[in-house]
Amino acid sequence: MKQLRLYYRSGCHLCEDMEAHLEQLNLSWVFDLDRVDVDSDPGVKERYNHRVPVLEDVNGATLSEYFLDQAAVLRYLQSP
Repeated sequence: MKQLRLYYRSGCHLCEDMEAHLEQLNLSWVFDLDRVDVDSDPGVKERYNHRVPVLEDVNGATLSEYFLDQAAVLRYLQSP
C-alpha cells in the first residue's frame, strides 16, 4: 500500500483544504496518510514552518506544497 505524509498546522485553512482533497482521493485510491503537525517538534517546525501544507511520498519527495497537485499524487499512486 502506498504511503503519503502530510505536514500540517492546526487552524491552517490550506492544510484543511489539502486534507479534504486527500480524503476524497482516498475514496478511489487506497493509501495510508501519515499526518505530522509541524508545531509538535522543533526540528520539523524549522523545516516546514512557512511551507505548510506539504505532502511527501514515502521517500520524502515533495508531491505538493500549499495546494494539492493531484497529477503528481496520481503519478505516485499509479507507480509500481
